[in-house]
Amino acid sequence: MDIKNLYITAVVIAAISGGYYYYSGKGKKLDVQSAQNMTYAAENIHLTQTNDQGHLYMRAEVDRLEQDLNKKTSDLKNLNASMFKNDQLDSTFFAKQAQGFNDNEKVVLSQQVEATKLGQNGKMIFTTDLLTAYPDAKKLETTHQVNVNSPDAEFVSQGLKANLDEGQYEFFNIRGKYAPR
Repeated sequence: MDIKNLYITAVVIAAISGGYYYYSGKGKKLDVQSAQNMTYAAENIHLTQTNDQGHLYMRAEVDRLEQDLNKKTSDLKNLNASMFKNDQLDSTFFAKQAQGFNDNEKVVLSQQVEATKLGQNGKMIFTTDLLTAYPDAKKLETTHQVNVNSPDAEFVSQGLKANLDEGQYEFFNIRGKYAPR
């Protein structure tokens, strides 16, 4: 028997055996529903994300991530993220704890939260203990106390609503110093 016939015979036997094994139910098949109910965990994550045009959109580092696919939630420890606009650093975020909801459509940052927005006049740094971010919409909000440091002002606000794309910020019950250039 030549080698060609030997290979063909081996392939036929493997195909018949595999088909029998698959259709007999003896093989363990991964049920898609059970996979969706799983919780995954990872440590020391480094993420780089681009937008639809291939431009750098986000870089992030996380010490630990737990993700529940069924609930579409995630729990992150020591989140350190940078967002980019036109391939230039636009804003940064740090929090000891972050919880994502609905596939991270909404992210709640807590414990030593610091958000920095880079602008033409310099950095505007927000520190608080709780901040809700909407990454796709580039919006931030909180009803907690926010300390704001910028080149022109230092003040404390009892809440914040911000649209990072438009550069619009709404503060509540402000106390502080303002020194325009």
